[in-house]
Amino acid sequence: MEIERPIICLVTNGLADAAGTLLRVREAAAAGVDLIQIREPGLPDRALLDLTRRACDAARDSRARIVVNDRLDVALAAGAHGIHLRAGSLSASRVRARAGETFLIGRSVHQLEEAVAAEREGGCDYLFFGTVFPSPSKPEGHRIAGLDALREACDRVRVPVVAIGGITRERAAAVGAAGAAGIAAINLFDDVGGIRSTVEFVRRSFDT
Repeated sequence: MEIERPIICLVTNGLADAAGTLLRVREAAAAGVDLIQIREPGLPDRALLDLTRRACDAARDSRARIVVNDRLDVALAAGAHGIHLRAGSLSASRVRARAGETFLIGRSVHQLEEAVAAEREGGCDYLFFGTVFPSPSKPEGHRIAGLDALREACDRVRVPVVAIGGITRERAAAVGAAGAAGIAAINLFDDVGGIRSTVEFVRRSFDT
């Protein structure tokens, strides 16, 4: 399934604050983000399912598509648009066979070899590549890929590559210049009241 570029994705912050998460989802959907990744590993299954259903409702009349982090069962039960797979998770082809052609499938990759392997396997609509820059959501010492590795991955694969990790307004243009199809971020969207202006800024950065 093709997504219009630049792809802008809000990733939820994993704080298990349903009210706060839904507020960010509503604001992001209204602001015109393309993807919203529900990434709440601390939530029990029932709470995650409920949150995902409510997120789908909140985004229903917008362009935003809801994808669930690595939980195909929750994504299907909640009526989400797709799933975002971890690097070593289910095969995309297996998900595609179960969920159908219109189901959106993404995967996280951390280096060129993983990106090439994901494309070779087939089934993915997009890839998240990172961590591109140092990020406060990652522990100290976490491996940083950098812009050169991002550029190489974008050059080598045809699947849209979305940069993630340490994305800021100031770095958006450099990410676009490296060939990325878009950005994904948690902290970039921390200011709920500023989500619309952030989305507009990122789109302008990619346009130029």
